[in-house]
Amino acid sequence: MTFTKNKALVIGATGLVGKSLVEQLQEASEFDAITVIVRQELDEFKSFSKVQQFVLEDFLLLNDQDVNGYTHAFSCLGSTIKKAGSKQKFYAIDYEINAHFADLIQDKQTHLLLVSALGANSSSIIFYNRVKGQLEDYLQTLALSKLSIFHPSLLIGERREQRILENVAQKIFLVVKDVIKKPFRYKPVTAQQLAHTMVVAANTQMETFKVYDNLAIQTT
Repeated sequence: MTFTKNKALVIGATGLVGKSLVEQLQEASEFDAITVIVRQELDEFKSFSKVQQFVLEDFLLLNDQDVNGYTHAFSCLGSTIKKAGSKQKFYAIDYEINAHFADLIQDKQTHLLLVSALGANSSSIIFYNRVKGQLEDYLQTLALSKLSIFHPSLLIGERREQRILENVAQKIFLVVKDVIKKPFRYKPVTAQQLAHTMVVAANTQMETFKVYDNLAIQTT
């Protein structure tokens, strides 16, 4: 497969950040084509002229041929222990699928961009943060052409599922956003802000490896 301009591959496209990312990639002149890997087709993507939906029930079945020919691979895939149902199932989603995705991309001329989390640390006593950190550590051992990792704080936006902590943060954010306008480390960010930063990073990052912290997401 030959490159045209920029061609994006996206997993986690049906979530809060993933949907916003696909919308912004659709509007970005730098990208000619977008493939989203989904478990079932999403009607709203059918109207996007650049988007092709690749339906796959189990993302661990992705193979080398599936990821060939892309300039950029985006992962917005992530869950919570509550939504996944157990720590083991959370690990299978957040670590194993993302690690498999990255394994397939290494040794290719593909820029991997991954949504992680503020507080990700492989030594953390918090299981969620520890898994995120373990994944980041693993990705840095791979032969990736280019790697971007994003550390958002709590995300603002409408989800299909309820996340109590994020719902509380959203209510607080709506109250104080006009009072506290300056960026600060833990300030919640919108899915649109995070997606925008990912697209900017895809188009401008020169470094082989870069972490975009929550302040960068607010100000990009």
